[in-house]
Amino acid sequence: MAYYMVQAAYTAEAIAAMAKKPEDRAAAIGPVIEKLGGKLEGFWFCFGDYDVVGISQMPDNVSAAAFSFAVSQSGKLRAVKTTPLMTTGEAMKALKKAGGAGYRAPGA
Repeated sequence: MAYYMVQAAYTAEAIAAMAKKPEDRAAAIGPVIEKLGGKLEGFWFCFGDYDVVGISQMPDNVSAAAFSFAVSQSGKLRAVKTTPLMTTGEAMKALKKAGGAGYRAPGA
Protein backbone atom coordinates (compact mmCIF):
# COMPACT_ATOMS: atom_id res chain seq x y z
CA MET A 1 0.00 0.00 0.00
CA ALA A 2 1.07 3.56 -0.63
CA TYR A 3 1.62 6.25 1.99
CA TYR A 4 -0.18 9.60 1.97
CA MET A 5 0.16 12.74 4.06
CA VAL A 6 -3.07 14.68 4.57
CA GLN A 7 -2.87 18.21 5.94
CA ALA A 8 -6.06 20.00 6.93
CA ALA A 9 -7.05 23.42 8.24
CA TYR A 10 -10.21 23.72 10.30
CA THR A 11 -12.68 26.56 9.99
CA ALA A 12 -12.90 29.01 12.89
CA GLU A 13 -16.26 27.49 13.79
CA ALA A 14 -14.77 23.99 13.98
CA ILE A 15 -11.92 25.20 16.24
CA ALA A 16 -14.46 26.95 18.50
CA ALA A 17 -16.55 23.76 18.73
CA MET A 18 -13.48 21.65 19.58
CA ALA A 19 -12.37 24.18 22.20
CA LYS A 20 -15.76 23.81 23.90
CA LYS A 21 -15.77 20.02 23.56
CA PRO A 22 -12.30 18.57 22.79
CA GLU A 23 -12.30 15.22 21.03
CA ASP A 24 -9.72 12.80 19.66
CA ARG A 25 -9.97 13.39 15.92
CA ALA A 26 -7.68 10.42 15.21
CA ALA A 27 -10.33 8.18 16.77
CA ALA A 28 -12.91 9.78 14.47
CA ILE A 29 -10.97 9.45 11.20
CA GLY A 30 -9.23 6.11 11.80
CA PRO A 31 -12.36 4.04 11.11
CA VAL A 32 -13.10 6.06 7.96
CA ILE A 33 -9.62 5.30 6.60
CA GLU A 34 -10.04 1.63 7.54
CA LYS A 35 -13.42 1.46 5.78
CA LEU A 36 -11.65 2.70 2.64
CA GLY A 37 -9.09 -0.12 2.95
CA GLY A 38 -6.34 1.92 4.60
CA LYS A 39 -4.56 2.29 7.92
CA LEU A 40 -3.92 5.47 9.92
CA GLU A 41 -0.21 5.52 10.79
CA GLY A 42 -0.21 8.73 12.83
CA PHE A 43 -2.13 11.94 13.44
CA TRP A 44 -0.86 15.22 14.87
CA PHE A 45 -2.24 18.65 15.65
CA CYS A 46 0.09 21.43 14.56
CA PHE A 47 0.10 25.16 13.93
CA GLY A 48 0.91 27.21 10.87
CA ASP A 49 -0.92 26.89 7.56
CA TYR A 50 -2.58 23.63 8.66
CA ASP A 51 -4.08 22.54 11.97
CA VAL A 52 -3.63 18.77 11.63
CA VAL A 53 -1.48 16.35 9.68
CA GLY A 54 -2.06 12.65 9.24
CA ILE A 55 -0.03 9.88 7.66
CA SER A 56 -1.92 6.89 6.34
CA GLN A 57 -1.48 3.92 4.09
CA MET A 58 -4.12 3.59 1.41
CA PRO A 59 -4.55 0.93 -1.27
CA ASP A 60 -4.56 3.44 -4.16
CA ASN A 61 -5.06 7.05 -5.27
CA VAL A 62 -8.83 6.56 -5.62
CA SER A 63 -9.12 5.55 -1.95
CA ALA A 64 -6.92 8.47 -0.86
CA ALA A 65 -9.06 10.88 -2.89
CA ALA A 66 -12.23 9.34 -1.46
CA PHE A 67 -10.97 10.08 2.05
CA SER A 68 -10.16 13.67 1.10
CA PHE A 69 -13.61 14.12 -0.45
CA ALA A 70 -15.31 12.55 2.58
CA VAL A 71 -13.69 14.89 5.11
CA SER A 72 -14.04 17.94 2.85
CA GLN A 73 -17.80 17.59 2.51
CA SER A 74 -18.30 18.26 6.22
CA GLY A 75 -17.82 21.99 5.68
CA LYS A 76 -15.62 22.11 8.81
CA LEU A 77 -12.35 22.34 6.89
CA ARG A 78 -11.13 25.41 5.04
CA ALA A 79 -8.31 23.52 3.30
CA VAL A 80 -7.23 19.92 2.68
CA LYS A 81 -3.97 18.92 1.00
CA THR A 82 -3.10 15.31 0.16
CA THR A 83 0.50 14.45 -0.70
CA PRO A 84 1.56 11.00 -1.94
CA LEU A 85 4.71 9.83 -0.12
CA MET A 86 7.50 7.51 -1.23
CA THR A 87 9.65 5.30 0.92
CA THR A 88 13.41 5.81 0.66
CA GLY A 89 13.61 2.58 -1.35
CA GLU A 90 11.00 3.86 -3.83
CA ALA A 91 12.85 7.16 -4.15
CA MET A 92 16.13 5.34 -4.86
CA LYS A 93 14.46 3.33 -7.64
CA ALA A 94 12.93 6.51 -9.08
CA LEU A 95 16.30 8.30 -9.01
CA LYS A 96 18.01 5.40 -10.78
CA LYS A 97 15.25 5.33 -13.38
CA ALA A 98 15.48 9.10 -13.85
CA GLY A 99 19.24 8.82 -14.40
CA GLY A 100 18.65 6.61 -17.42
CA ALA A 101 15.61 8.41 -18.83
CA GLY A 102 17.59 10.40 -21.37
CA TYR A 103 16.17 13.82 -20.50
CA ARG A 104 17.92 16.76 -22.16
CA ALA A 105 17.65 20.13 -20.41
CA PRO A 106 16.58 23.17 -22.49
CA GLY A 107 19.53 24.73 -24.27
CA ALA A 108 21.81 21.76 -23.55
